[in-house]
Amino acid sequence: MKRTLIASAAWLLCGCLAVVAGNLTGAWNGKLTVGPQSLTIVLNISENGCTLDSPDQGAKGIPCETRYLSADSVNVEIPAINARYAARLTDGRLSGRFTQMGFSFPLVLEPGEAVVERPQTPRPPFDYVTREVEFANGDVVLSGTLSMPKGCNSSTPVVLMVTGSGLQNRDEEVFDHRPFAVIADYLARSGIASLRYDDRGCSSSTGDASQATTADFGSDAAAGIRYLRELDQFGKIGVLGHSEGGLIAFGLAAADDVDFAITLASPAMRGDSLLLAQNALLLRLNGTPQPLIDSYLDALAVIFDQRANHRKHIADASVFVDSIAMAQGGKLPRAAVDNLATVLAEENAWLDYFLAYSPRADIASTKCPVMAIGGGKDMQVPPENLAIIKSLLPTGGHNVVNVYDGLNHLFQHCTTGSYMEYNTITETFSPEVLEDIAGWITAQATAE
Repeated sequence: MKRTLIASAAWLLCGCLAVVAGNLTGAWNGKLTVGPQSLTIVLNISENGCTLDSPDQGAKGIPCETRYLSADSVNVEIPAINARYAARLTDGRLSGRFTQMGFSFPLVLEPGEAVVERPQTPRPPFDYVTREVEFANGDVVLSGTLSMPKGCNSSTPVVLMVTGSGLQNRDEEVFDHRPFAVIADYLARSGIASLRYDDRGCSSSTGDASQATTADFGSDAAAGIRYLRELDQFGKIGVLGHSEGGLIAFGLAAADDVDFAITLASPAMRGDSLLLAQNALLLRLNGTPQPLIDSYLDALAVIFDQRANHRKHIADASVFVDSIAMAQGGKLPRAAVDNLATVLAEENAWLDYFLAYSPRADIASTKCPVMAIGGGKDMQVPPENLAIIKSLLPTGGHNVVNVYDGLNHLFQHCTTGSYMEYNTITETFSPEVLEDIAGWITAQATAE
């Protein structure tokens, strides 16, 4: 539901139609400026085919169809995103234009891969012990990494780490950032153990995630807590959940499964309300006029209601959405109407569940100590959610609810908070937040 210039997709490689000239073979990278946003673009040219990458959007290997390729010129089409790039080699650079859906932008590419810097990613040797482990939830086997500080004993606290929405590996890897690896490393060096694991159906974990919902991922996390208790080698056992993982953390806390809970950018709104707020923020950031935003959100609210409550009664999503657009006076652009039809028609069990799910009851039922934090510039789970969490949690000196100014959804220091910045920021996770998390866990480990 994010409106992006380059759509992320997994595609089979398409072959080029011409012989690739030697001096153009390889990777070419540059910045595509679209309004207030800048995207890194990588064109990969080889003898076997051409592909396009948009690292800032997590898109790699988008196939190209080559219309012309010589020693000094290239002209490729990218059907998957309805785009084309034509350029000529000038002073060692490809200078040309990128065209998509009738809009044309200048794009200069230089030879070489786009440089990605991730200085916080932990590198061995580690000053702590790591162990590859597995635990089961019925037929699903979850694979993970147990990180333990030196001198780990029966009083050492341990944290189960739960990823956000979308299939993610144990490091919650996104745009080459590995936030869970960074957190686990910091905690281990601070005397705190942790277990992070690949989501079901991702990386080394088994299971089919195609029909999985937040409830299924929550069941996997509960199995992880049971596993840690069965090991019988730690002190207090807690959970740390990011985004959707925060919902799961509150579920575990409400069930008295954990001794403490940390939620990073956890939603407190019902799913449909959260996604509407998300869309509003992103559309404003993109400079969309407010009347158009209002029309789109009104239509999207109807779509969400249909998905959650009445979807089986709709024979044709396109016809239904067209009727909504007409009722609004035809204000919405065709692209927006088509996008709404896609949202309505897509088979997505996770979305259907999420739209109707509210964490309010779990938050209000939580009795264990809670550290609930978020970024002041979070555009995926706006900081207003923390105010709701604070109002629902029982009063008590052990709870901490805090908004960190200047941080985004990934807890990076940022400029706008848009997901488009995630890849361009070298910082993976705020050092001050790491320090606060470790300090708070240590305090809970010794509290009565």
